[in-house]
Amino acid sequence: MKESRILAFDFGASSGRAMLCRWDGETISMEEIHRFSNDPVEVNGALFWDVLRLFFEIKQGLLKAKQAGGFDSIGIDTWGVDFGLLDENGYLLENPVHYRDARTQGMMEEAFHLLPKERFYEITGTQFMEFNTVFQLLALKKQRPGLLERAKTLLLMPDLFAYLLTGKKVTEYSSASTTQLMDARTRQWSQEILDALGLPGEILTPIVPSGSEVGKLSPAICEELGLEPVPVIAVAGHDTQSAMAAVPALSSPFAFVSCGTWSLMGTELPEPVINETSLACDITNEGGYHNCASFLKNITGLWLIQESRRQWIREGIQRSYYDMEMLARAEEPFRCFIDPDDPVFTPAGNIPRRVREYCKKTGQPVPETDGQVVRCIYESLAMKYAVTLDLLRICTGEAYDALYIVGGGTKDGMLCQMAADSCGREVSAGPTEATVLGNVLVQLLAAGKIESLEQGRQVMAKMSDLKHYHPENAAAWAEQRKRFEEVIRK
Repeated sequence: MKESRILAFDFGASSGRAMLCRWDGETISMEEIHRFSNDPVEVNGALFWDVLRLFFEIKQGLLKAKQAGGFDSIGIDTWGVDFGLLDENGYLLENPVHYRDARTQGMMEEAFHLLPKERFYEITGTQFMEFNTVFQLLALKKQRPGLLERAKTLLLMPDLFAYLLTGKKVTEYSSASTTQLMDARTRQWSQEILDALGLPGEILTPIVPSGSEVGKLSPAICEELGLEPVPVIAVAGHDTQSAMAAVPALSSPFAFVSCGTWSLMGTELPEPVINETSLACDITNEGGYHNCASFLKNITGLWLIQESRRQWIREGIQRSYYDMEMLARAEEPFRCFIDPDDPVFTPAGNIPRRVREYCKKTGQPVPETDGQVVRCIYESLAMKYAVTLDLLRICTGEAYDALYIVGGGTKDGMLCQMAADSCGREVSAGPTEATVLGNVLVQLLAAGKIESLEQGRQVMAKMSDLKHYHPENAAAWAEQRKRFEEVIRK
């Protein structure tokens, strides 16, 4: 069998990389050939993605992949909800705005005056988050109507990069499902939502299934970089759904956490779950590979650890993530809790100070050391996993005997063990590179090199970096659960 060479671009909130992956018919090997920072830029009080710099880095990745022997196809995954607007000539009107920008404050409430919250959820099955695409568009309509009037096309981030490579304009299913503009049942744009909010539906492009070919590299790109016109595949462009494709579960149903800057916790279902219970639990239905529904909840994840580290660096204290974990391990357990999803923790800035202020406000012991801050964050995240797992069980009626954690958070053994204890279940941790591997799997499926997603997951289950954690102190965690729930209700 001829070796397949797959190029996967994986963008996170702070960095991106090009991964050249090889499939020999049994295993996938990966080589990082290009890594680059992804630094938002603040201009006049607004926060933007530096999209042209990122596209330059994509081209550098293409060149390095060519020099390493070439590739058969390309796939791109990124974060969800954010988008670029093109004019009538296909040029960007401005850099895409970052989802952490403040422009959407108050937009959910504005939207609910135009379309009741219950109806909104009945159509989309989407968790309400202030930065969802629909609320970004409503903010544009109210604050910068001229820009929206000039726009001829809206492309979500992975689709925007694919357009810059191919000249083709489409919207991939998993990315579309993050917008809160898509009807979860028909898998098409909701005209009812567009009409109710007065948003221009004509700027949206056709929704295509994950695994579709967007097009070939454009003649201009091929000429510039000396490449052949290889296909660009619309993989599961939302990185969470790429990660879900790589969950090494050999049977269904399963529960998973895609653990990184965000923790996305959920399960895979053939159809969306949209009812009063799922609305009350505020659980989202995202689109996954093969038109499945990814029934999950967005939880603020290791952002809290990452931003704490950045704050300490700003204060002149250099600490690795390992150093932070060791500080946390040295502290007493269950001193205090936070709700990781409290809006106070959403913006960048001094997270350790906000943790202390939150604990003071909720009548708990205030963390006195940096290690106590880190331990508070870890324990609160693990408790949130346990609460969310129960919500999944209530909504689906499934028991979920095991929990799969994939992504960069699998490197954090302390959090994985806490998850096993808080949830009272075995945790299977890995693969670490789940997002890239899911990206690659979908490309291989599109090329017919792998016959089914089930076969791909069997490959994932054989990966050597999988680790297993068993509950060691579940009783103590169960005793603290009520206290955690009381804190997050305050």
